[in-house]
Amino acid sequence: MTPTLLGTLAVLALIDSTTFGTLVIPLWLMLAPGRVRPARVIVFLGTVAAFYLGVGLLLLAGATGLWSALGGADPARLLELPGVRIAELVLGVALLVGSFWIDSPKRRAAAASKGPGRLNRWREQAMGEGRSGGLVLLALAAALVEVGSMLPYLAGIGLVSASGIDWPASGLVVAGYCAVMIVPALVLLVVRTVAARAVEPVLRRLSDWLSAHAASTTAWIVGIVGFLLARDAALGLGLFG
Repeated sequence: MTPTLLGTLAVLALIDSTTFGTLVIPLWLMLAPGRVRPARVIVFLGTVAAFYLGVGLLLLAGATGLWSALGGADPARLLELPGVRIAELVLGVALLVGSFWIDSPKRRAAAASKGPGRLNRWREQAMGEGRSGGLVLLALAAALVEVGSMLPYLAGIGLVSASGIDWPASGLVVAGYCAVMIVPALVLLVVRTVAARAVEPVLRRLSDWLSAHAASTTAWIVGIVGFLLARDAALGLGLFG
Protein backbone atom coordinates (compact mmCIF):
# COMPACT_ATOMS: atom_id res chain seq x y z
CA MET A 1 0.00 0.00 0.00
CA THR A 2 1.76 3.13 -1.24
CA PRO A 3 1.04 6.74 -0.20
CA THR A 4 0.05 7.46 -3.80
CA LEU A 5 -2.59 4.72 -3.75
CA LEU A 6 -3.90 5.89 -0.38
CA GLY A 7 -4.12 9.45 -1.66
CA THR A 8 -5.97 8.34 -4.79
CA LEU A 9 -8.45 6.31 -2.75
CA ALA A 10 -9.02 9.25 -0.38
CA VAL A 11 -9.79 11.57 -3.30
CA LEU A 12 -12.19 9.03 -4.81
CA ALA A 13 -13.90 8.58 -1.43
CA LEU A 14 -14.35 12.33 -1.02
CA ILE A 15 -15.92 12.49 -4.49
CA ASP A 16 -18.30 9.73 -3.43
CA SER A 17 -19.09 11.71 -0.26
CA THR A 18 -20.98 14.32 -2.32
CA THR A 19 -23.64 12.02 -3.76
CA PHE A 20 -27.38 11.99 -3.13
CA GLY A 21 -27.18 9.22 -0.55
CA THR A 22 -24.02 10.31 1.28
CA LEU A 23 -24.67 14.06 1.52
CA VAL A 24 -27.90 15.40 0.00
CA ILE A 25 -30.37 13.21 1.92
CA PRO A 26 -28.42 13.55 5.20
CA LEU A 27 -28.59 17.33 4.76
CA TRP A 28 -32.35 17.12 4.30
CA LEU A 29 -32.62 15.03 7.44
CA MET A 30 -30.60 17.60 9.38
CA LEU A 31 -32.87 20.40 8.18
CA ALA A 32 -36.11 18.71 9.24
CA PRO A 33 -38.35 21.00 11.32
CA GLY A 34 -37.99 20.72 15.07
CA ARG A 35 -35.19 19.44 17.23
CA VAL A 36 -32.14 17.98 15.52
CA ARG A 37 -31.97 14.19 15.85
CA PRO A 38 -28.29 13.20 15.41
CA ALA A 39 -28.96 9.53 16.10
CA ARG A 40 -31.36 9.34 13.15
CA VAL A 41 -28.81 10.81 10.76
CA ILE A 42 -26.10 8.50 12.10
CA VAL A 43 -28.37 5.47 11.54
CA PHE A 44 -28.88 6.60 7.94
CA LEU A 45 -25.17 7.19 7.28
CA GLY A 46 -24.17 3.97 9.03
CA THR A 47 -26.60 1.99 6.90
CA VAL A 48 -25.29 3.55 3.70
CA ALA A 49 -21.67 2.89 4.70
CA ALA A 50 -22.44 -0.71 5.72
CA PHE A 51 -24.23 -1.34 2.41
CA TYR A 52 -21.29 -0.08 0.37
CA LEU A 53 -18.84 -2.01 2.53
CA GLY A 54 -20.78 -5.20 1.85
CA VAL A 55 -20.87 -4.51 -1.89
CA GLY A 56 -17.17 -3.67 -1.88
CA LEU A 57 -16.18 -6.85 -0.05
CA LEU A 58 -18.26 -8.95 -2.45
CA LEU A 59 -16.63 -7.28 -5.45
CA LEU A 60 -13.20 -7.68 -3.88
CA ALA A 61 -13.80 -11.37 -3.20
CA GLY A 62 -15.05 -11.88 -6.74
CA ALA A 63 -11.99 -10.20 -8.21
CA THR A 64 -9.66 -12.22 -6.00
CA GLY A 65 -11.40 -15.43 -7.00
CA LEU A 66 -11.08 -14.49 -10.66
CA TRP A 67 -7.35 -13.92 -10.41
CA SER A 68 -6.93 -17.25 -8.62
CA ALA A 69 -8.97 -19.07 -11.28
CA LEU A 70 -6.72 -17.59 -13.93
CA GLY A 71 -3.64 -19.01 -12.25
CA GLY A 72 -2.62 -15.90 -10.36
CA ALA A 73 -2.09 -13.90 -13.52
CA ASP A 74 -0.99 -10.30 -13.15
CA PRO A 75 -4.15 -8.10 -13.34
CA ALA A 76 -2.21 -5.46 -15.24
CA ARG A 77 -1.41 -7.99 -17.99
CA LEU A 78 -5.01 -9.20 -18.14
CA LEU A 79 -6.14 -5.64 -18.80
CA GLU A 80 -4.00 -5.58 -21.94
CA LEU A 81 -5.93 -8.40 -23.61
CA PRO A 82 -7.70 -7.20 -26.81
CA GLY A 83 -11.10 -8.46 -25.64
CA VAL A 84 -10.78 -6.57 -22.36
CA ARG A 85 -9.67 -3.43 -24.21
CA ILE A 86 -12.64 -3.62 -26.57
CA ALA A 87 -15.03 -4.04 -23.62
CA GLU A 88 -13.35 -1.05 -21.95
CA LEU A 89 -13.82 1.02 -25.11
CA VAL A 90 -17.50 0.09 -25.40
CA LEU A 91 -18.09 0.90 -21.74
CA GLY A 92 -16.28 4.23 -22.02
CA VAL A 93 -18.24 5.32 -25.07
CA ALA A 94 -21.51 4.23 -23.45
CA LEU A 95 -20.74 6.24 -20.31
CA LEU A 96 -19.75 9.28 -22.34
CA VAL A 97 -22.96 9.18 -24.38
CA GLY A 98 -25.03 8.39 -21.30
CA SER A 99 -23.70 11.47 -19.50
CA PHE A 100 -25.56 13.70 -21.96
CA TRP A 101 -28.79 11.79 -21.27
CA ILE A 102 -28.41 12.10 -17.48
CA ASP A 103 -28.48 15.91 -17.62
CA SER A 104 -30.77 16.31 -20.62
CA PRO A 105 -33.28 19.23 -20.64
CA LYS A 106 -36.16 16.72 -20.71
CA ARG A 107 -34.96 14.99 -17.52
CA ARG A 108 -34.35 18.33 -15.78
CA ALA A 109 -37.88 19.45 -16.64
CA ALA A 110 -39.36 16.18 -15.41
CA ALA A 111 -37.47 16.45 -12.11
CA ALA A 112 -38.60 20.04 -11.64
CA SER A 113 -42.24 19.11 -12.24
CA LYS A 114 -42.19 16.58 -9.40
CA GLY A 115 -41.15 19.21 -6.87
CA PRO A 116 -39.80 18.44 -3.39
CA GLY A 117 -42.88 16.56 -2.20
CA ARG A 118 -41.35 13.09 -2.39
CA LEU A 119 -38.21 14.08 -0.50
CA ASN A 120 -40.25 15.90 2.12
CA ARG A 121 -42.35 12.79 2.72
CA TRP A 122 -39.18 10.72 3.08
CA ARG A 123 -37.79 13.20 5.56
CA GLU A 124 -40.97 13.33 7.64
CA GLN A 125 -41.09 9.56 7.84
CA ALA A 126 -37.38 9.19 8.60
CA MET A 127 -37.21 11.87 11.31
CA GLY A 128 -40.55 11.12 12.95
CA GLU A 129 -41.23 9.32 16.19
CA GLY A 130 -41.02 5.57 16.53
CA ARG A 131 -38.68 2.97 15.15
CA SER A 132 -36.00 3.70 12.59
CA GLY A 133 -37.01 0.92 10.20
CA GLY A 134 -38.26 3.39 7.61
CA LEU A 135 -34.99 5.30 7.88
CA VAL A 136 -32.96 2.15 7.27
CA LEU A 137 -35.11 1.28 4.25
CA LEU A 138 -34.63 4.79 2.89
CA ALA A 139 -30.86 4.49 3.29
CA LEU A 140 -30.81 1.08 1.59
CA ALA A 141 -32.99 2.36 -1.26
CA ALA A 142 -30.75 5.39 -1.80
CA ALA A 143 -27.60 3.25 -1.76
CA LEU A 144 -29.13 0.61 -4.05
CA VAL A 145 -30.23 3.21 -6.60
CA GLU A 146 -26.81 4.84 -6.63
CA VAL A 147 -24.50 1.84 -6.43
CA GLY A 148 -24.36 1.41 -10.20
CA SER A 149 -23.38 5.04 -10.71
CA MET A 150 -20.76 5.16 -7.94
CA LEU A 151 -17.96 5.04 -10.47
CA PRO A 152 -15.26 6.39 -8.11
CA TYR A 153 -16.10 3.62 -5.64
CA LEU A 154 -15.96 0.94 -8.31
CA ALA A 155 -12.66 2.39 -9.52
CA GLY A 156 -11.35 2.33 -5.94
CA ILE A 157 -12.28 -1.35 -5.55
CA GLY A 158 -10.44 -2.04 -8.80
CA LEU A 159 -7.34 -0.25 -7.54
CA VAL A 160 -7.36 -2.17 -4.26
CA SER A 161 -7.82 -5.47 -6.10
CA ALA A 162 -5.06 -4.76 -8.61
CA SER A 163 -2.65 -3.61 -5.90
CA GLY A 164 -2.20 -7.16 -4.64
CA ILE A 165 -2.98 -6.33 -1.00
CA ASP A 166 -3.80 -9.52 0.90
CA TRP A 167 -6.89 -10.16 2.99
CA PRO A 168 -7.78 -8.85 5.59
CA ALA A 169 -5.76 -5.71 4.87
CA SER A 170 -7.67 -5.14 1.62
CA GLY A 171 -10.96 -5.39 3.50
CA LEU A 172 -9.76 -2.82 6.02
CA VAL A 173 -8.82 -0.47 3.19
CA VAL A 174 -12.33 -0.77 1.73
CA ALA A 175 -13.82 -0.18 5.20
CA GLY A 176 -11.67 2.94 5.52
CA TYR A 177 -12.88 4.12 2.11
CA CYS A 178 -16.51 3.76 3.22
CA ALA A 179 -15.77 5.63 6.45
CA VAL A 180 -14.23 8.55 4.55
CA MET A 181 -17.34 8.65 2.34
CA ILE A 182 -19.54 9.69 5.27
CA VAL A 183 -17.06 11.96 7.09
CA PRO A 184 -18.24 15.24 5.44
CA ALA A 185 -21.86 14.53 6.39
CA LEU A 186 -20.81 13.68 9.95
CA VAL A 187 -18.86 16.94 10.21
CA LEU A 188 -21.93 18.86 9.04
CA LEU A 189 -24.04 16.97 11.58
CA VAL A 190 -21.73 18.03 14.41
CA VAL A 191 -21.82 21.64 13.24
CA ARG A 192 -25.62 21.51 12.85
CA THR A 193 -26.01 20.12 16.37
CA VAL A 194 -23.61 22.51 18.09
CA ALA A 195 -24.58 25.70 16.27
CA ALA A 196 -28.03 24.96 14.87
CA ARG A 197 -29.35 28.49 14.38
CA ALA A 198 -26.10 29.93 13.05
CA VAL A 199 -25.44 27.32 10.36
CA GLU A 200 -28.99 26.38 9.29
CA PRO A 201 -29.24 29.06 6.55
CA VAL A 202 -25.87 28.02 5.11
CA LEU A 203 -26.75 24.33 5.21
CA ARG A 204 -30.10 25.02 3.59
CA ARG A 205 -28.45 26.88 0.71
CA LEU A 206 -25.92 24.07 0.33
CA SER A 207 -28.70 21.50 0.32
CA ASP A 208 -30.66 23.44 -2.31
CA TRP A 209 -27.56 23.83 -4.48
CA LEU A 210 -26.66 20.12 -4.30
CA SER A 211 -30.23 19.16 -5.12
CA ALA A 212 -30.39 21.53 -8.08
CA HIS A 213 -27.04 20.42 -9.49
CA ALA A 214 -27.11 16.72 -8.60
CA ALA A 215 -27.84 15.63 -12.17
CA SER A 216 -25.21 17.93 -13.66
CA THR A 217 -22.54 16.78 -11.22
CA THR A 218 -23.35 13.13 -11.88
CA ALA A 219 -23.30 13.74 -15.64
CA TRP A 220 -19.86 15.36 -15.45
CA ILE A 221 -18.43 12.51 -13.36
CA VAL A 222 -19.89 9.85 -15.67
CA GLY A 223 -18.71 11.74 -18.77
CA ILE A 224 -15.16 12.23 -17.50
CA VAL A 225 -14.82 8.59 -16.44
CA GLY A 226 -16.25 7.48 -19.79
CA PHE A 227 -13.80 9.67 -21.71
CA LEU A 228 -10.81 8.40 -19.72
CA LEU A 229 -11.86 4.77 -20.21
CA ALA A 230 -12.43 5.22 -23.94
CA ARG A 231 -9.13 7.08 -24.36
CA ASP A 232 -7.17 4.44 -22.43
CA ALA A 233 -8.77 1.63 -24.46
CA ALA A 234 -8.16 3.41 -27.76
CA LEU A 235 -4.48 3.92 -26.90
CA GLY A 236 -4.15 0.29 -25.82
CA LEU A 237 -5.70 -0.92 -29.09
CA GLY A 238 -3.46 1.38 -31.13
CA LEU A 239 -6.37 3.25 -32.71
CA PHE A 240 -4.39 6.50 -32.71
CA GLY A 241 -1.47 5.03 -34.56
